[in-house]
This record gives sequence, C-alpha cells and structure tokens, in this order.
Amino acid sequence: MEGLPFTALGGADEGGHPGPPPAAFALLAADGTLVGWSREAEALLGYPAAQVLGRPAADLLVSPYADRDGSDERRPDQRLRLDGTRSAVVDVRHRSGHTVRVALTLRPLTPASDGDSTGRAPSAVLMATELQGLRWWETRQAMLQGLVTQSPVALTIYGPGARLLWANASSVQELGGDLAASLGRSMTELFPGDVLTTQHLASPEDFVQQILETGEPVIDVHFRGRAPSDPRRERVWSSSYFRLLDGRGEPVGVCEQSVDVTDHYRAQQRLALLAEAGARIGATLDPSGTAAELARIAVPQYADAVLVDVAAEVFEGEEPKPVTAWDLVRVADSDGEPSRVGERVAYVDGSSQAESLAGGRATADDVVAPTRLYVPLIVRGTPLGLVTFVRGEDSEPFDEGDRAVADELASRTAVCIDNARRYRRERTAAFMLQRSLLPRSLPELSAVEAASRYLPADSHLGAGGDWFDVIPLSGARVGLVVGDVVGHGLGAAATMGRLRAMVHTLAELDLAPDELLARLSDQVGRDASDGNAQGPEGSGAVGATCVYGIYDPASRTSTWAAAGHLSPAVVQPHGPVTFLRLPPGPPLGVGRLPYEGAEVELAEGSLVVLFTDGLVEARGQGVDVGLGRLAAVLGEQRGSSSDLLCAQIVAELAPDRVRDDVTLLVVRTRALDARQVAAWELPSDPALVARARAMAAEQLGRWGLDDLAFTTELVVSELVTNAIRHASGPIGLRLIRDRSLICEVSDSQHTSPHARYAGNDEEGGRGLFMVAQLTEHWGTRYMPTGKTIWAEQALPVP
Repeated sequence: MEGLPFTALGGADEGGHPGPPPAAFALLAADGTLVGWSREAEALLGYPAAQVLGRPAADLLVSPYADRDGSDERRPDQRLRLDGTRSAVVDVRHRSGHTVRVALTLRPLTPASDGDSTGRAPSAVLMATELQGLRWWETRQAMLQGLVTQSPVALTIYGPGARLLWANASSVQELGGDLAASLGRSMTELFPGDVLTTQHLASPEDFVQQILETGEPVIDVHFRGRAPSDPRRERVWSSSYFRLLDGRGEPVGVCEQSVDVTDHYRAQQRLALLAEAGARIGATLDPSGTAAELARIAVPQYADAVLVDVAAEVFEGEEPKPVTAWDLVRVADSDGEPSRVGERVAYVDGSSQAESLAGGRATADDVVAPTRLYVPLIVRGTPLGLVTFVRGEDSEPFDEGDRAVADELASRTAVCIDNARRYRRERTAAFMLQRSLLPRSLPELSAVEAASRYLPADSHLGAGGDWFDVIPLSGARVGLVVGDVVGHGLGAAATMGRLRAMVHTLAELDLAPDELLARLSDQVGRDASDGNAQGPEGSGAVGATCVYGIYDPASRTSTWAAAGHLSPAVVQPHGPVTFLRLPPGPPLGVGRLPYEGAEVELAEGSLVVLFTDGLVEARGQGVDVGLGRLAAVLGEQRGSSSDLLCAQIVAELAPDRVRDDVTLLVVRTRALDARQVAAWELPSDPALVARARAMAAEQLGRWGLDDLAFTTELVVSELVTNAIRHASGPIGLRLIRDRSLICEVSDSQHTSPHARYAGNDEEGGRGLFMVAQLTEHWGTRYMPTGKTIWAEQALPVP
C-alpha cells in the first residue's frame, strides 16, 4: 500500500519563504501493523515502503513513545494503542542506523468493515515530523504572532502613496485604537511632524514610493510629531523601513518599524544643551552678555522664552548681598519685549518669584503641569538674580528632568555672572590704578607743546601697562618717555606705576638717557628675581620696553635711548617723516647688554611722536604697515596742533580699538630765544669772581629782574668760587630766563658737591648751604666733559 494518496503538509511557499516542516504519514492496521507509507516517511527515515509494510510500527521505535502527560509505558507485545488521538515525542531508527527524534501524532480512523478478511484494513493514521524543524517553525509562528499582538514595537505597512494597509496591535494603539478608521489614510495625515535626522528625505509619499521601487531599506530615521492617541504630547520615534514582497516576488508595501525614543531623545537633547551651555555661557565676561547667552541657548531648544533679572550691585562689581524682590534689573528678555531690558523689576511678596529668591530654590507656577519655572541665580548661598523659563500652551509642561536642567543652567549662569562681576571689579580697579598713575595733565613748558592719548585695550584681561610722561628737567630741558609693560590687569598696572616712579626719580638726577635706562633695567631685573614681577598667568607682567629722550630748547639738541621699544617718529619743518635710528637695546630687565644714546638736533617746530606698539600693530598686518600709515598721517597733518594731531592719528590707526593698549605722545619742539639766554666762559682765576657777579647783575637789569640781582650775585659768587677752587680749566656761566630764572655754572670735574653744616670755627664750607636756602631748587647734572651746578629762582609776580 505504498501509494495511498497522502500529500505533504509543509515545505516552502511560492516566494521561497520557509513554511512548516513536511509531515510524514503512515497507516496502521488494528494490530499496529504498517499498511501505508508515504514518500515523506521514506524521506524522513530512509525506509522504502517495501521494507516496512506489514511490519509492526513498534519495530521502528527506539523506545516506546511517551505520552505528553509524562507516562512511559512498555508493553510486552509492543502494540500501539489505537483508542483515541495520541501525541508523543519519540526516537525512531533511521535506516542508516542513527536515531531521529520526531513529534508523532496518531489519530484513529473509521473502523474497517466486516467484509475485510485480511484484517489489514487501515485503522489509524500516524503523522510524524522531525522535532527540530517543527520546533523552529512553531517558534517562528509564535514570534510572528507575538509581533502582531504583543510586541511593543509598532509595525505598520504602507502601500503606494504612503497609505496605511495594516498595523500590529502596538501601532493600532498609537493610532488611537481604531484600525478601520485609519486604513487608507496617508502617513502625513496620521502622524504630522518633522524629520529630525540629518539625511535629506522627501515627503512621506515619495519616501515610501522610493523604497517600493528600489528595495533599499532605510534605518533609524527620527521623527518628531504627535500621535493620534495623544495629540497633546509631542513625541519622537526612531523608525526603519523595508520593502515587503508577495509570493511572486512583487512588492506589496513598505513595513515601518517604529520605537518611541522620546525619553532617550530628550535626555540627549538635555545633555547637548548643557554641553553647549558650558561652552558658550560666560564667554563675554559681562553680566548682561552672560544672561543673553543663556537666553539664546535655551530658546527654543528648552523653553519658548527666558527672562533674566540680576541684582543691581552686580553691575558695579560689588560683593553680592542678600537681594529682595525689589533689587533686580531685567538684563535679558526673549519674550518679544526687548525694550524691557534695563528696567527695574518688582515682584509682589508671596509670588512664586519672591518665594524662589527668598528660599533659594526653584519654584513653579503650577505643581501639576508647570509652564513657568523660577530658578534663582545662587553663588555661595546668596542669590544674584532670578531666571524665568517659560513654555507656551502648545509646548509640554516642565517635568522633573526639565527642572534638573533648569537648575544646572541657572547654576552655571550664576557662576559666570559672578565671574563677570569679579572681572568688572578687578578691571575697574586696574583702570582706576592705571589712570591714577598716569599723568592727569601734561605740564606747560617752554621747551615743547605736548599732547597725549591713551586707549585701553578692548580685552577681557583689563587695563594694560602702557605709560607716558613729560618730565621738566633742569636748564629748561624736558624729558620725554613712553613705556609698555607686557601683560594686563592689576599686576601690569602696578608694575607700570613702579617704573614710572623710578623714571621720575632717575630723571631728577639728570642722568643721560642711556644711563637712566641701564639703572631702570637693573631695578626691573631685581624685581623679577625678588618675585615682584607677575607671571603670564592671569593679569601679570613679564617685561617692559621703554624709550626715553631729553630735549634742550637752548641748544635745540635731543638725546635718546631705547630699551626694546619702537623708535619715535620725527618731522622736521619742511622735512620728510623719519624714524629715529636709535641703537637697539634689550627690553628692561632682560640681559646685560649696554644701552647707547643717540644725539639728534631738532629745529624749532619739529614734531616728535612717541608711541607703543599697539598703535601700529594690527591683526594680519606687520608693524611696517602700521608705521607707514603713521608716516602718511604725519606727512599730511604736520601743521596741526599737537592735540589735533593726536586725535587724527588715533582716528586713522586705531578707530575701534583693539587687541592692545595704545599710548601716543606728540610734542612740537620750541626753542629759547637768544634774548632769553646769556652765557660766558671764564678762566679759572679767583679775581674774575667779581666780574662774574657784575655781568650777571647787568644781564638781570636788561631783563628787568633787578629784584633778583642780590640773590643771583650771591649764587654766582658761591658757585664760581667753588668751581675755581675745586676744578681746573675754563668755567662756564649761563643765565636762562624761562618760567623761572636759572643760573648754571659748569666745570670740568665730576666730583659731587653737597651742602653741609659748617662748624663755628670754620671759615668756609657754607656756599652750597646758602645757595640751597636762597633758591627754590638746585642740583647737579653730569656730562662727558664735566658737571653743571644749577640753581633756580622764581620770577617776580608782575
């Protein structure tokens, strides 16, 4: 009975997709003898029908079958029970000798008729399937059923035009629970929203059609929108798409696999927002700018509007004090009313804002669904201000995660505002120190007409260390100096003050420029070794440059020396613009190379321009370009006054300022008229002292200064007598009528005279003491050829 017409239930479908495993069939007689054997049975166990028909089916069993209820019966006759449907898992011998584990089901048939004399009529059908294949198929079927009914992943099938064809239970729930009402509607209609991924995507309809045509899957597309089941809440899904084919291999739709990643997406957005806040908030070192940075970062990623109110004391750099609801100023407002920035803000007692400030903690306008969060800006336990985060009606209320982000944003903003307050305080102090150390006004001198400008750098480091000075010297001469301390802040300003004071002290000793810079450099070096110089961290100073010159209006000569500084520009009357060729010298405190001086004759009306490198240095341009621009301005505006010329130079070379301080000193030289100076050369003869007194008195008469004749004769007598007594060679006598009357006596000696108290028994030694008592100022200056002792008297008031 090999060929009873049994057909396999299994195999693969027309599309090649795996189906259930093929079932093997056999027929049993009432006594358990095999009377039918299918081709599938032969394929499963390897026995052809001729070898098994007529044999007891139990002969093929490795052990008696076990019922699903767990019983394991062993019968001596090895007969199979045919009373009722039975199922079991048994081990069966394969023709090759190995064991095959199968799932077996025995189902009784209608009893044979009484006319069958052979007793071989079919009494039961036996179905068997290889257990492993069956288990795999059943698992697959269970998995598919689970995806349809239980999976949390939403599965949706869209056809042409991105219209809904089918959805699993999870997707139906997203659709509002009514699949029938959603069938045939487009993806855009069902889930309106935005694509968040960076890849370029067309409309949903074109997108689905593209996948249907190409078969190329698209993975992890992020959509933001609102589901029909909860239209008030904005959500984010991660979706992947692939094409579905029917049994003939024809596309029937596109399957969308979507997972709600709203919480994960928001967590990423919050982390990204905090990272951006850490990088951007506080970059301006300005309280208002910091508040504006917070508003720009938070809107619209986190809130629809942000208001920031800060205590007024913060803008003055003062230490934070306990604030009240009436101490605040609006510094940022992204709520569409920027005109309110700068206004006073008053919060009513008992309001959420006032409670937040008083309690030092965040509060909300609604406990259940807050749309406004009030978060205090707290530093060291003291509120500096208040931040208000606002969400509109179309946005979701703030949750606990949003509150944590608000606290973190406010905390970072508070620290940055406090840093800005500290910076403003230090910057203000540095500028005040610097301004107090710089000349408030330039002296009125006969030697020069002077004007100056100082422009602080537009830098977060604060005040710099540039300085300038015009120093009156003996003999109607003037000292001109411009210097630059490297660095910014209080350290640079303090260093500048020390250097300026030292230059003044050394200049009053009438030192030549090269010697003055040498002594100044030694002092800077000692300060550095003693730790008085600030390092590059923060706002300190690490070095300084300087140029110093002395101009004598009587001889119209000038002497210059530079310590690592740019040379002054000089414009002689009717001459070209030039830059002094000064011997190069190291910056102050650097190295032990000597400084050299250079002498330049300056005609009356010459322009001398001293400046720091901030004037001629520009981003992307060399110093030579700046020097050329300066020369062009001087050439065009040489006839302007010193003050007007200063303004024109700044407007042309430093209109906006800048990366570094700019210091500019412009002087126009003057010369003493020949009628203001009287000079004589006397031989070293004591007999000529009386003649010197007479010539001085005669000159004072011509000047109309007879009231000063007695004092001047006494001064001339003492100074000439000392020169004759202690020096050799000719003696120079010079009277200068300037803003005061100056008497100078020069000789060839370098000995240092000094005034002293003479004893009662001493006949001499009182000359310089008398000179010091009779004149306002006196001193000594040294030259390569000797020294000059000078004394100065005030002119009578007309």
